Amino acid sequence: MKTKDSEPVYLKKSELARRLSVSPRTIEEWSQKRIIPHIAMSSRLNLYNFDEVLETLEKRYKVEAIQK
Repeated sequence: MKTKDSEPVYLKKSELARRLSVSPRTIEEWSQKRIIPHIAMSSRLNLYNFDEVLETLEKRYKVEAIQK
């Protein structure tokens, strides 16, 4: 998703959920439990760096994510 010279990819909750094949509620729970990193833009909007989320989940669950 990110190459050396490209900008990071920031996603909304629904976009991240779609890419990870989980529900938006799961993304909310992971954020609340601080399992995945996020940027709180407002009380209703969090943004997620896709590469950081993948890296965090791979480390936590000791698996490699499948890139589509």
